[in-house]
Amino acid sequence: MEHRIVGPGPYRATRLWNETVELFRTKMPLRKHRCRFKSYERCFTAAEAVDWLHELLRRSQNFGPEVTRKQTVQLLKKFLKNHVIEDIKGKWGQEDFEDNRHLYRFPPSSPLRPYPKRPPYQKDVIKFPEWDDPLPGTSQENIPVRPVVMNSEMWYKRHSIAIGEVPACRLVHRRQLTEANVEELWKTMTLSYLQKILGLDSLEEVLNVNLVNSKFIIHNVYSVSNQGVVILDDKSKELPHWVLSAMKCLANWPNCSDLKQPMYLGFEKDVFKTIADYYGHLKEPLLTFHLFDAFVSVLGLLQKEKMAIEAFQVCCLLLPPENRRKLQLLMRMMARICLNKEMPPLCDGFGTRTLMVQTFSHCILCSKDEVDLDDLLAARLVTFLMDNYQEILKVPLALQTSIEERVAHLRRVQIKYPGADMDITLSAPSFCRQISPEEFEYQRVYGSQEPLAALLEEVITDAKLSSKEKKKKLKQFQKSYPEVYQERFPTPESEALLFPEKPKAKPQLLMWALKNPFQPFQRTRSFRM
Repeated sequence: MEHRIVGPGPYRATRLWNETVELFRTKMPLRKHRCRFKSYERCFTAAEAVDWLHELLRRSQNFGPEVTRKQTVQLLKKFLKNHVIEDIKGKWGQEDFEDNRHLYRFPPSSPLRPYPKRPPYQKDVIKFPEWDDPLPGTSQENIPVRPVVMNSEMWYKRHSIAIGEVPACRLVHRRQLTEANVEELWKTMTLSYLQKILGLDSLEEVLNVNLVNSKFIIHNVYSVSNQGVVILDDKSKELPHWVLSAMKCLANWPNCSDLKQPMYLGFEKDVFKTIADYYGHLKEPLLTFHLFDAFVSVLGLLQKEKMAIEAFQVCCLLLPPENRRKLQLLMRMMARICLNKEMPPLCDGFGTRTLMVQTFSHCILCSKDEVDLDDLLAARLVTFLMDNYQEILKVPLALQTSIEERVAHLRRVQIKYPGADMDITLSAPSFCRQISPEEFEYQRVYGSQEPLAALLEEVITDAKLSSKEKKKKLKQFQKSYPEVYQERFPTPESEALLFPEKPKAKPQLLMWALKNPFQPFQRTRSFRM
């Protein structure tokens, strides 16, 4: 009885449904049962199905040990409604399944759910101002391109740094980024960051990118309090004061007496019911309908906790600010209640943690259309949120830093050197044409070497340079362009021919060492007596 991990990606809820149905049909034990003096082969009781499926879901890493028996019964009701199972008389289609001794069986065929087909979302091309963008309203078709034709003088100017001469430069400012440019940059880089974490080729099947509001992302990043809670500009979208007071009372229990609230037996249960009723009547879940598939997809990363937290951080940035604020306050209250050992039991049938998950999971995550596993998926997500809400509801610092640096780079000035892309005399406008890979490779290898070789020859033949200066420039050129230099001087002997050694002067004869050099030798007097 194994349930493989269903990773992130499109239609994860449907894939989980099909996986669970297949396991249930192939692994559920079947045997002979008697009912009203009649025997039925290959069937099972409702209680047996609940026992077996509950154990399967609890052991599955896709759902976790938080799955309750009540949730298992709800799933079996959906199995009966969708004809995954039927009673022994062949009846199905009604959610009247109960945890009892009633007999059920598998129908001869139980087709799996097909994957829904969604129309491809239309992508908006995001254009940022470049250095030489034309004015708005001008045609962007058949933009003339400057021909890359350069003589050795132009290459000398471009590569003057390599030979030790830096010419004067000037600054060219980019056209100013508009607010719309910055907003689109935040949206694009945030979605790219999420796509990279999920390991998907595209986010099209996970969310409609056209519904992502870039203003929400920027507001959730910068309009926050010291505690990291979103601050709303529109105060009409705040939580009602009576709901906020009730949440503070339970979050700060047993200090509720300090707020001078009337206390009586069961007071905390009534306060909790007030909060649950408010969140239960929201028109849309806090994680919104259109982000349902995105959050369900992230659930496939729970085995990699760090990546899952990072993905949830990004997804929560996409929420409307009022939803993010309500989620932050709710998760903080739920976590504090679960950790408070002095909190009286809020429900006789469930533990505090299970009660929190069962009460608020549906108002946090659910699908606009009926999804058969949305209750289990929501419970799994809320459990993970409760354990990691402080990290998940933070702004991802790495993402914020990368976007801010990108915006700063686009606003930065550009340094232009004389002769670099500016001093070329323009001929008739030419247009881009496609070339073959072989031609591109040839131009890449040899297109830049010929001007560099001409530049090297100019340095060699420059009579105005002294030998010392010429050697210095050639050494710098060799360091910057060793391949071109090696082709011109393949051997040390060819390099030595450029600077031939001067003949050394013969040393003068020391004439002073001899007195009267042309005088005949005279024999000295002998010392003998």
